[in-house]
This record gives sequence, structure tokens and C-alpha cells, in this order.
Amino acid sequence: MLTVGQKLPSFNLQAVPAGQPKSPSEAFVEISDQSNQGKWLVLFAWPKDFTFVCPTEIAAFSALNEEFEDRDAQILGLSTDSEFVHLAWKRDHEDLRDLKFPMLSDIKRELSEALGILDVNEGVCLRATFIVDPEGIIRHVSVNDLSVGRNPQETLRILDALQTDELCPCNWQQGEEVLKVA
Repeated sequence: MLTVGQKLPSFNLQAVPAGQPKSPSEAFVEISDQSNQGKWLVLFAWPKDFTFVCPTEIAAFSALNEEFEDRDAQILGLSTDSEFVHLAWKRDHEDLRDLKFPMLSDIKRELSEALGILDVNEGVCLRATFIVDPEGIIRHVSVNDLSVGRNPQETLRILDALQTDELCPCNWQQGEEVLKVA
């Protein structure tokens, strides 16, 4: 699995954009590693659409989208489902209808393999989260078991800490003092 200090792999994937498409021609977009140049990326992966834990995480990230945007960060969701399955799930699940970030389709598993986040038994993405700086360098990685949801608020806290470029103690929150080396 890729880790802190490594470069985010290049990718170019089909995605379901944020919001609701106004026409069939707006239902899908291409998103690449170059689509959000100069921004922080929060890339998080989930195992499968139409499951139980996944929509709770996706909706929680969407609820915090404005806070991530305020920090010049773009959220990108990712699974190995097709863009058509993403769109159907988004239309079907009330909590996902007005999703505020794109859902990337990695049906060929190219990005998931490059990141090293495919579950060896299931062949689907692990619950992995990557925070990537504007230069494309991975600055944070976390991975949960398939059965355990993550905490998007903690991802936001870690992004805040990374953006200080300072030493941040345990449980540090935005606005608190950072550590100073004597």
C-alpha cells in the first residue's frame, strides 16, 4: 500500500459528479489526478455500492464538504463499482441524492491496485482514506476493516493539522496552540 511521502498515482476515471444531473449528458464526467491542481485532495474508498456501512460514511463526508472546501480541499469518493451503479445508487438512496462531491468509478481497479487498497479476499476497496497535498504527495493514510466505518470529522482534523505545517499534539484542534521546539 502507498504511504506517507509517496506520490499519488496518475489516474483518469469516469465519475458521477456532485449534485443531480440536469440531463443525461451531465450524468458522468472524467476526473483525473490533474483535475484539482493546487488543491488538497481527500480521497476515500469504500468497498461496494448498495451496502450498509458505506452510505453512512459517504453522507457524513458530504455533510462536511463545505468545511473541506473552506480548507481548499476537494473530496473524491472511490469504489470499484461502475459509474452506472454509482448513479443508480445515488438516485436510489435518499442520503446520497444531493452528494456534494464526485464518486469515482475504478471498475478496472487501476487506481485501487496502484494505491494497494484492494482487499485480497473480496477484490474490492478497503475503507482507505488518503490526504494528498497540492503537490500530489500523500500526507496521511488510514485504512479500516470492511465492517468498520471511519470518522470524517477526524479526517478534517488531520487535514487542519497538516495545513498548519507545525507540530500538532495529540487531539489537537484547529485554533489551538501548536508545539514549539525550545
